Amino acid sequence: MMLKAENISRRYFRKAGGANFFYAVQPTNLEIEGGEVAVLMGRSGSGKTTLLNMLCGLLCPTEGRVWLDSTDLYSLDDRALSRLRSRKLGVVPQSRSAIDTLTVEENILLPSGLYGGPAPVEDALEWMERLGIDRLRDARPAELSGGELRRMAIVRALAQVPDFIFADEPTGDLDDENTRLVLSAFHTYAHEKKKAVFIVTHENDALQYGDRLYRMESGCLTENAG
Repeated sequence: MMLKAENISRRYFRKAGGANFFYAVQPTNLEIEGGEVAVLMGRSGSGKTTLLNMLCGLLCPTEGRVWLDSTDLYSLDDRALSRLRSRKLGVVPQSRSAIDTLTVEENILLPSGLYGGPAPVEDALEWMERLGIDRLRDARPAELSGGELRRMAIVRALAQVPDFIFADEPTGDLDDENTRLVLSAFHTYAHEKKKAVFIVTHENDALQYGDRLYRMESGCLTENAG
């Protein structure tokens, strides 16, 4: 089980200025394997989220390919790519992603029902308890704090048991205790279930939980030696 990026980049064109385009992500090679946590550090605007979105099938690279084992993600049509993401790739976005008319538990279980799969109720309840939101299972998103909404999104990704989880600033609005709970949950998930977790963050707390450490600056990715 491996996700491999081959020379992927993302560039945007602009109408004014000295050059007619700029790179948000410079040409990049990267491999993510099951059983490990990869942590990507960098300042806001360095290209971290753009890279994450290309890796998880949400943003087509300008150049290069992203392989999930033997499957070229961006050779698939939208329907096939959406189905593959629902089975193999879990995403925790920076932005709010709750559906207000559903309860917390219904929001968490929603992805499993999109293609007729069984609802992972036991896994959902286990992760809800681990992250301290089990008492909120019948609450609506409007009743939750920002940190509780964040943990709900994290549980939603974990409960589907995807091969890869991509988490974009997952602890940005959490206090110290819940930050430790979330990072520990990701570490446990990767190592016990032999899955992969890719965390984008600018917080140093995540470093101690990473098996691989990367840094991004001005769209350029480098791997830390240790």
